[in-house]
Amino acid sequence: MGVKILRLVSLLALLGKNNCLVGSKHGSVLPGAPINISRDDAGLKQVVLNATYYYNNRSNDAFLFKPAGILSAQRQVVKGIKYLVDFEISRTVCHKRNNRKNLTTCDFQPEGHLHQTLRCHHEVWLIPWENIAKTKVLFCRS
Repeated sequence: MGVKILRLVSLLALLGKNNCLVGSKHGSVLPGAPINISRDDAGLKQVVLNATYYYNNRSNDAFLFKPAGILSAQRQVVKGIKYLVDFEISRTVCHKRNNRKNLTTCDFQPEGHLHQTLRCHHEVWLIPWENIAKTKVLFCRS
C-alpha cells in the first residue's frame, strides 16, 4: 500500500513540475492564450472575407478589394473566439457601383497605375451562440 501511495505522489509531483512550464518559453500554451492557426482554416478564411467586405463598405475607393493572402493568424478562446489576423487585400477590376456581392468573380487589377495591395491587421471577437461578431480592430495601409 505504501509503495502505491509513493508512486502516486511521485507521479503527481512530476505532473505538477511539468505544469509549471505552461506558458513558459518551453513551447507550452496557457489556456486562453492566442495560438497560431493554419492559413487554411475555414473559420479564418471566412473572417478574412468578412473583414474585406467590412473594408469595402467603409472605403471611398471606386473599386472593390478582395483577399490576396494571409500573412499570420492567431485564435484565442475568450468567452467566444477572438481572431487576430494580418493579411493582404488587393484592388480588383470590379467597380463598387456594380454592387457585386461575390468577390470570387472579380479579377485583381493588373500591374500598373490602378494596381494596389494593402496590408491589414484585423481583430474580431465572435460569440457564435449569441450570433455576435464584433470587429475590434481593422486597419489597412499600403
